[in-house]
Amino acid sequence: MTLAALALAPVTMPGGAARAQSTAATPLDEVLVTGERPGPGMWRVRKGDHELWILGTLEPLPRALQWHSAQVDERIANSQEVIAPPEVGADIGFFRGLTLLPSLLRARHSPDGETLEQALPHELYIRWLALRVKYLAGSDDEHLRPMLAAFDLYRHAIDAVGLSSDELVWKSVEATAHRTRVSIVPVRIELHVSDPRASIRDLEQVSREAEIACLRTTIERLETDLGAMRERANRWALGDVDGLRTLVPDSDQHIACLNAVFTVPALRGQFEEAQQRVDAAWLAAADAALDRNASSFAVLPLREMLRADGALEQLHARGYDVQAPP
Repeated sequence: MTLAALALAPVTMPGGAARAQSTAATPLDEVLVTGERPGPGMWRVRKGDHELWILGTLEPLPRALQWHSAQVDERIANSQEVIAPPEVGADIGFFRGLTLLPSLLRARHSPDGETLEQALPHELYIRWLALRVKYLAGSDDEHLRPMLAAFDLYRHAIDAVGLSSDELVWKSVEATAHRTRVSIVPVRIELHVSDPRASIRDLEQVSREAEIACLRTTIERLETDLGAMRERANRWALGDVDGLRTLVPDSDQHIACLNAVFTVPALRGQFEEAQQRVDAAWLAAADAALDRNASSFAVLPLREMLRADGALEQLHARGYDVQAPP
């Protein structure tokens, strides 16, 4: 699996849809949750008298987020283990990576040398230009392939409005676990990339139409959804899971861009294999924790918990009692 594919995991919540209009490139209000607030919802998974509490995290969140939940602290302190979010490593070392730079640079740019103005429908190019002026400052790399232009635009846009995809919540949970001397169980799989150059060549085979669909959906998301991102952060901070379900964006650029990668069969197969391995590793850690501990705690992205075949559904299928937050 390529590193590019790993960065494309979907981040939306399932449920109904609502649209929030916001185009101002000004920082969003800080979200502050104190011990007096309900805090984010936690799912309770039971096996007899053993239990696993799962905190669902959301991204992006405000970069200046000051988050603290007395309820979460209490659950961690009363647990014997904290299961870390899954990690994926790749065996591409630094010196091997240096040899890939020429291929990687070609992968970032249109193989035929086309500019974005030449590659995109005129109306879409005009919309991209407007967002480039707003969020990309002096960037003038017109030769980026559409999918990479979408990634760059999204990353700069959420940064411009004060949002971040950093693991802010996990860092807080990790600090609490260290402070209360609760052991942390890592969940990590290693991807062995036998031919990194071939993986990059695979990326160059992504269809142009799929790349343009990725950029179009990213533009639609940024034109309509930045305000709702702040609202999701607030609802997450207050534990309003039902409210989160009503704030799903009309378009999900991550799925559109992942589908673009999936137009190359080899990349689809590698991604699906990695997803299966990640799911299996986390479920094995959950099984072990429920077997040996009276109480355990875990952190997972809400997107992984709530997808149709996600962690909660799989735990339920294993016979565990899964209770949603009140």
